[in-house]
Amino acid sequence: MLLAVAAFFAAAVLAPTALRTLGLRAFWLVALVPAAVTLWALAVPVPHEQVVPWVPQLQVQLAFRMDTLGLVMTLIVAGIGALILVYCGGYFTPGAPGLPAFAGEFTAFAGAMLGLVLADDLILLYVFWELTTVFSYLLIGYDAEDRTSRRAALTAIVVTAAGGLTMLSGLILLGLRAGTFRISEILAAPPAGPVASVALALILVGALSKSALVPFHFWLPGAMAAPTPVSAYLHAAAMVKAGVYLVARLAPAFAADPVWRPVVLVFGGVTMLVGAWRALRKHDLKLLLAFGTVSQLGFLTALLGAGGRAAAQAGAYLLIAHAVFKAGLFMVVGIVDHATGTRDLRKLSGVGRSMPITRAAAVLLAASMAGVPPLAGFVGKEAAFAAFLSDGVVLTVLVAGSALTVAYSLRFVWGAFADKGVRPVVVHPPGAVPAGPVVLLAVLSLLLGPLAPVIDGWLAGYSAVYPAGTADEPLALWHGFTVPLLLSAVVLAVGFVLFLGRPLVARVQNSLHPPIDAERTFRLIMRGLDHAADQATRFTQRGSLPVYLRYILSALLVLPGAALVSGLPWPGAARVWYVPAEIIVAGLVCLAAFATTLQSWRMPAVMCAAVTGTGTATMFVLHGAPDLGLTQFLTETVTLVAFVLVLRRLPPRFVERQYVGMRRVNAALGVASGLLIAAMGYVAVNARTQVPISAAYPDAAEAAGGANIVNIALVDLRAWDTMGESSVLLIAAAGVTGLIYVRRRPRLPRTVDAPGGTWSLPGLRSFGEPPADAEATTWLRGSETLSPERRSIMFEVVARTIFHPMLVLSIYLLFSGHGTPGGGFAAGLVAGLALTVRYLAGGRYELAEAMPIGPGVCQGTGLGVMAVTGLTGLALTGSVLRETVLHWRLPVLGDVHLVTSLAFDIGVYLVVIGVVLDVLRAMGDELDRQVEEEGEEVITP
Repeated sequence: MLLAVAAFFAAAVLAPTALRTLGLRAFWLVALVPAAVTLWALAVPVPHEQVVPWVPQLQVQLAFRMDTLGLVMTLIVAGIGALILVYCGGYFTPGAPGLPAFAGEFTAFAGAMLGLVLADDLILLYVFWELTTVFSYLLIGYDAEDRTSRRAALTAIVVTAAGGLTMLSGLILLGLRAGTFRISEILAAPPAGPVASVALALILVGALSKSALVPFHFWLPGAMAAPTPVSAYLHAAAMVKAGVYLVARLAPAFAADPVWRPVVLVFGGVTMLVGAWRALRKHDLKLLLAFGTVSQLGFLTALLGAGGRAAAQAGAYLLIAHAVFKAGLFMVVGIVDHATGTRDLRKLSGVGRSMPITRAAAVLLAASMAGVPPLAGFVGKEAAFAAFLSDGVVLTVLVAGSALTVAYSLRFVWGAFADKGVRPVVVHPPGAVPAGPVVLLAVLSLLLGPLAPVIDGWLAGYSAVYPAGTADEPLALWHGFTVPLLLSAVVLAVGFVLFLGRPLVARVQNSLHPPIDAERTFRLIMRGLDHAADQATRFTQRGSLPVYLRYILSALLVLPGAALVSGLPWPGAARVWYVPAEIIVAGLVCLAAFATTLQSWRMPAVMCAAVTGTGTATMFVLHGAPDLGLTQFLTETVTLVAFVLVLRRLPPRFVERQYVGMRRVNAALGVASGLLIAAMGYVAVNARTQVPISAAYPDAAEAAGGANIVNIALVDLRAWDTMGESSVLLIAAAGVTGLIYVRRRPRLPRTVDAPGGTWSLPGLRSFGEPPADAEATTWLRGSETLSPERRSIMFEVVARTIFHPMLVLSIYLLFSGHGTPGGGFAAGLVAGLALTVRYLAGGRYELAEAMPIGPGVCQGTGLGVMAVTGLTGLALTGSVLRETVLHWRLPVLGDVHLVTSLAFDIGVYLVVIGVVLDVLRAMGDELDRQVEEEGEEVITP
């Protein structure tokens, strides 16, 4: 099952390239993946499960399980997905913008949806749940230049993500209450009590928002701005089924909870009525189907969440039937739209005569949606009526909603294909490719009715977990003359009457004005949030760093300070120092920090601040942590370079705008915060009552085949932390550089494009004028582009001499980090400093000569290497990021010792190089370019 999910994501990665190479035919190639998964699902016996440890300490596993319900959803996700991908090959126009990205996002969404329905772990389910949210946002907003698409995508992600976060709280509560996060184990021994009820209520909020039930239903019709294949898949067969699936998954264990049945029956019934009623007034065929989908989702939720065996059997059957007929109907709309250029049923006339095959398929699909015998919809609705014969209120709602469904189904067929007495539209008949999947789904919808007894036995694996009712009957096309059959006839008759009286229905609808409009309420809430955020931003974000620091330090004093004073135990005795030299270093650090506050010039202030960092690194060394000291020294050096690069664009002196009183407040806050941090460190270190976990680090390092505890902790013991921190580092670098690149990032500069003598000071020489005393040879190629006043032959010689040794040193630190001070982070900083030297000596063109690839390539490759290393650990040891020690004995080299975490360290190495390069390109290269364009005077670093 893990391979099936991975196959979708692998196809998603390759799909954009395939689209660029093969054109629209690539959709058919990608369709082979879901088609193969469909065949695999039919061949695998159920139940079938696969468990791979993911984060064992948090009880998080890659746990997958396919039972009968999982198999049903897998067939829907993969089978319908394969047909829609085939449909895409004939729907889109060759060369349409954004099509390669669309193919990748669509396939990735299918993989996320498959993972969601197969997940047997609550946290894993939530991960896939949010992935479907993100990919659906991208698919709905396919046309990024269209305001309607952007607004629809934003609405969808806000509603579903908010529901997802609410659901996450419920999932965590439920897992903690049950003592396990395995879904199958929770269902086998469901927890009870108030905590479980609260958890279920939170989970249902997420399910209702995902499946567009009232009051969250408004996002689904808006999402019809997406291309038709997206609507046919996400909004008929896949994404909106996620909430229904979750209800169906949890209902066998929690239907008896006091929260469960009222929520699913009330919201499901109301949604069925509201959606069907709204569908009767829509003139856009796609919107008509969208509100019809909302109605059907409410119907399915009520059936699958009711808690009875007959209702569950009917719901599971209708789950299949709905995916078949609704996906086909959406594709019909796409065909009609392409053939006529409109979806407005008031303008469509005579289409059925020009497209008889499409019309016949649409009639079958709409008849199934309406519940006309002998199609699948009739069997499912009759079974639903039979399941609720003893509940008059729910039965009345289902009958009324079904009658409205018949009415809008007739309205759809009439609106799309009938002759209306107006001028017929010009029709361009579609090809066989888009019509093929529609015809196949129509035939399948016809066959599902007679095959109901076979499907009934297949679905029994799901419904058998419910208690049996007194009058449960199997699914069948004919049960004789029964009350459900009579109700089905009444539904068809009333629906037909409503269709015939559609002018009267329209007048009634126009005269009714509901007091509450969900979409309008949502817009008001969003405007209120925007206003509140604007006011909060105006109050807190004033563009003043001192103000920000006051807020941060005040919060530090109030929250941890109160805890420190009120409740934490204070140790009696403490060791002040380990070696006397620490007192000297600490005193120098304090003096440098104090001197920083007294400086009126920026550069001396930066130098004094750098002394504090260097002193901290020295303290690490004195405490016996050379690896930390080395890393801190290197970090301080890179930080100092970044400071100097930025200072070139700032005034040399600080501008004092604060009153004396405010300066005193700042000083008091700074001193108090420093004392608080010192006290917190004192308490944290000396008030420990248990043996620290670090006591086991030496043994763990030896077991990992190394001696450098710090490096082993970073790449093995706490590799998850390192990967997360690397991601955060990349995000921070992107944020910083994004502030500097106000426009699109330019391509890498080349020396052949450089004007002669850039960065010329005003009055000395103009840009582009070749230097009169230019030498024939230079030590650095990029330095030829510099003005004479910026060149230093000595520096160029030094840069040329030490660059390669620094790179060799970085490689040494990288490979030796497992046993001696070093590692990927320190090695990356050394390599970054080597590039910094080349830039400072030869300018931005020299930096491009030294590193001809962009920082994004380094960063992406590094993060990719780290991810692949983690997955390799999963393949070799069954646990992500688990280290493996390999030994070989070679004839010449002897014993060779290699750990797989070295590859992870190489990823860190590349990430750090990419970040340093990004800083140099932004704060150095880009600022240089801006200076050249503006002709300003530059302060040479």
